Amino acid sequence: MNRTLRVYIVILVLLVVGVIAVEFSTPQPVNWKKTYNEKHKIPFGTYIFYEELEDLFPQSEIKDIKRTPYEYFDDYYDWEDSTYYATGTYMLIDERPNLDNTSAQELLDFASFGNDIFIAANDFPDRLKDTLGFDTKNKYSFSGKAELTYTNPSLKSDSISVQKELSNIYFSKIDTAYTRVLGYQKFGDSLYANFIKTSWGNGFFYIHLQPIVFTNYQLLKKDNKKYAEAAMSYLGDDTIYFDSRNKINSANSNSPLRFLLSQPALRWALYITLITVFIFMIFNAKRRQRIVNVIKPLKNTTVDFAKTIGNLYYETKDHDNLIDKKITYFLEYIRRVYHLDTQILDDKFIKNLSLKSGKNETDIKKLVNKIAYLKSKSNCNEADLLELNKAIEDFYK
Repeated sequence: MNRTLRVYIVILVLLVVGVIAVEFSTPQPVNWKKTYNEKHKIPFGTYIFYEELEDLFPQSEIKDIKRTPYEYFDDYYDWEDSTYYATGTYMLIDERPNLDNTSAQELLDFASFGNDIFIAANDFPDRLKDTLGFDTKNKYSFSGKAELTYTNPSLKSDSISVQKELSNIYFSKIDTAYTRVLGYQKFGDSLYANFIKTSWGNGFFYIHLQPIVFTNYQLLKKDNKKYAEAAMSYLGDDTIYFDSRNKINSANSNSPLRFLLSQPALRWALYITLITVFIFMIFNAKRRQRIVNVIKPLKNTTVDFAKTIGNLYYETKDHDNLIDKKITYFLEYIRRVYHLDTQILDDKFIKNLSLKSGKNETDIKKLVNKIAYLKSKSNCNEADLLELNKAIEDFYK
């Protein structure tokens, strides 16, 4: 290892160590991103809510859905009996969930067999809104805090006030024949429905418009956890199918660098390392690499030579010479390939050549007679040359 390379390595190590030391000594800023991820302990993750589900539903099994609802529940559908062999409550908490119309129809089918669907979100697929007969609007003029209450008198003490990151969404239309309002949110002096229960088949849909109340920040603030507990009290103590934010096909779920990229200090250390190595390679290559001379491959002039000789004979009209060379080359081919003596072209020669080459004896005899005739002819013409050439080419085939 030369001295220059050692200097590069020492500088790189010191740089990486320095960046890591600075990053770890600097207080980490609070991540206010609203992920609603059950694995995140940041303010707007749902780690606390997810961990408390076992206490809220002690008799229930918590199952994570890491695929779309359609992909998951379709596997539990018995096509022979036309029913599901899975029961319980599907639960989804996300501000703007990636729920398409196909999955929405699967949830409708799942609920129709006596199961419950709990969704806390701001946005819903059209299939769900049109089928259940509800719609939502945004109260853009609202600002400040809102009071969230339940219509059930026994849950009056579970009312809370929410301010940070509160949604302005409310129900603008519901189907009163099948829907019951379970909760309201008060904006100023106006009261708007934000929690409903809708029957569908033998099951129910519970739809809440404030997923923010189920995040870590809100559950740890004052007594806000009692509001979330009251919302869960409407659900049965059966299997909970929790729609996980950590889908199997997520971009970073299978990446071997996911931990490095998730930590700011390690991420920057990786970037600096890659940039330094790249710069080193550029300068090192520029200093050592010589210009590579372009060596042109030798040109094959065989075809050009053959064309030149052919044109020469064609221009001179020396048919006798060409015929003589054609016969000479043909007989040399017979000696080299079939190992026959070509001094005497008699019937024995014709028979032996036919046996060894597999050619018709009559055709060989015509070719031999043509050769004998042309060798004895003193002044051959172009037609003789063409006939001989065709006969020899037919033999080669």
